[in-house]
Amino acid sequence: MLTLALRTLFNPWDRTQGFAASAVSLIARLLFASILLQFFLNSFVTKIDGFGLSAGAYIQVLPRQMETAGYDPSALAWPLHLVVLAGALAELILPLLVIFGLATRPAALAMMGFLVVMSLTDLYGHGVDGATIGGMFDADPYGLILDQRLLWGFLLLIPLWLGGGMVSLDALIWPRLQRWLGLSAISA
Repeated sequence: MLTLALRTLFNPWDRTQGFAASAVSLIARLLFASILLQFFLNSFVTKIDGFGLSAGAYIQVLPRQMETAGYDPSALAWPLHLVVLAGALAELILPLLVIFGLATRPAALAMMGFLVVMSLTDLYGHGVDGATIGGMFDADPYGLILDQRLLWGFLLLIPLWLGGGMVSLDALIWPRLQRWLGLSAISA
């Protein structure tokens, strides 16, 4: 059971794929880097103030709680500080994991979860309007939240499904992980 879980999560190649699937995964990761890396890095930078979290980080992640606390982060309960810190770190680490293909499948899944949380925060925390949200099949490509995040999610679905492929850190690590755990009998 453990071997199946490890193979499913970290094996950079799926049994059904070859060079073409590895190329598609690499292209998806490069597109993700081209389109979204700067977005997430810039957003991370807005959350940092010196060596700590900025007040803006709390406002972005917990808008309603900050309003209730009079925009004073010190008035928030300590678990909420962990939520903001986890969100900021996820915004930095998860895109890099996906791009470099390290723990590609779990990173892509976590990144998709991050997109869901980000979207729900926009909807319920920041109260964006219906025009900004947009709708499926509405013939309006400018509905920013739904249209963009569906495309971002689909882009992440590719490495989630295919793994990192031949050009990934997973491809370098997987053979060593197999030997270390004594899983060498598992096919790549």
